[in-house]
Amino acid sequence: MPRLGFGAFLAPHHPIGEHPMLQFRRDLDLVEHLDRLGYDEFWCGEHHSSGWEMIASPEMFLAAAGERTKRIKLATGVVSLPYHHPFHVAQRMVQLDHMTGGRAIFGSGPGALASDAHTLGIDPMLLRDRQDEAIGIIRRLFQGERVTHRSEWFNLNDAALQLLPLQEEMPFAVASQISPSGMTLAGKHGIGIISIGSLSNEGLNALPTQWGFAEAAAVKHQTVVSRNNWRVLLSWHIAETRERARAEARDGLLRHHNEYIAGTLQRPGAKPFTDPDEAVDKSAFGQGAVATIGTPDDLIARIKEVLAISGGFGTVVGFVHDWANPENTFRSWDMVARYVVPEINGYLTGLRKSREFVASNREYFDRAREAVMAKINENATAAEALKVTKSQMLAASSSNVPEFGKRHS
Repeated sequence: MPRLGFGAFLAPHHPIGEHPMLQFRRDLDLVEHLDRLGYDEFWCGEHHSSGWEMIASPEMFLAAAGERTKRIKLATGVVSLPYHHPFHVAQRMVQLDHMTGGRAIFGSGPGALASDAHTLGIDPMLLRDRQDEAIGIIRRLFQGERVTHRSEWFNLNDAALQLLPLQEEMPFAVASQISPSGMTLAGKHGIGIISIGSLSNEGLNALPTQWGFAEAAAVKHQTVVSRNNWRVLLSWHIAETRERARAEARDGLLRHHNEYIAGTLQRPGAKPFTDPDEAVDKSAFGQGAVATIGTPDDLIARIKEVLAISGGFGTVVGFVHDWANPENTFRSWDMVARYVVPEINGYLTGLRKSREFVASNREYFDRAREAVMAKINENATAAEALKVTKSQMLAASSSNVPEFGKRHS
């Protein structure tokens, strides 16, 4: 079974009065924490409005994160390509790749917030075509081509990058929601996908159909797409018990849904929850629940379910939200790394087989004991000492075990 990658996707933060400087630093602390825990990827995106999302330049944030981390891949999730001249995007991503030692992943999208496009005066109907056009240009620049191009929104005259990416081929990924456009774009260019639409029940159930769009586009454009380069986004908060997970996540989940999803974005069909318990029940335990609020075992079961629904993908990416306080959020990610990742990827299989072998093959080990006893009995002094020894099978690990048959004063 192929190893499943694990990553994190920075979510909108609560606008509750925390100093932005300290919020940025706490987010950097989280990336450092994820790096120590062995996570594969960290994603953060570009936003310019709504009050909930402060990172305007993911490249700047990830460059700072690169100085505090060693191995985790750092991904733009996403750069909104229609907002930028493609040559500038290519330059920034190459610089990020060099500054992070070849750890950059280039994720792009058409623009996450309609309010951002409005701010910049861009017709929403143009966004996806502009993303497509920009990806084609950036890929050519990354390959070292000198490009001349005329467009209704940018021009290039004999443009070539002074530096190419440090990686032989920097990973590309496009964001996909529920419409076929993201998957079709990935298939056209033969690049990776991050499925953001899986945060909704409709998007989760559409995953098999979505992958079909990518494969069909790849056949049409004579490219190749791989499930190994498919990332699926899920929401979770993990604790030792379901009761504790509920208690830690309930208030923040209510605020996130009511104030951001329903109140700020006003997504169609999103209705405010009446109280924190309803927020948890409908998000994680009711019909069509898409979040996991519970124990490591609950998340293991959920990931296996989504793998089965989708037909398989390469990386599961967790949504980093403010449902719980910082301490419990960090602990949730710690528990996933310690208990969920090894179970999903079979890291404990060899240890379990080893224990089972020792427990199930007593004949051999009893024979070893007989050999030890025979040697002891050859020596009269050792045989006398054995009479006051707790066990003929005494081992270092059991030397401090109390003698349960004796009463201790």
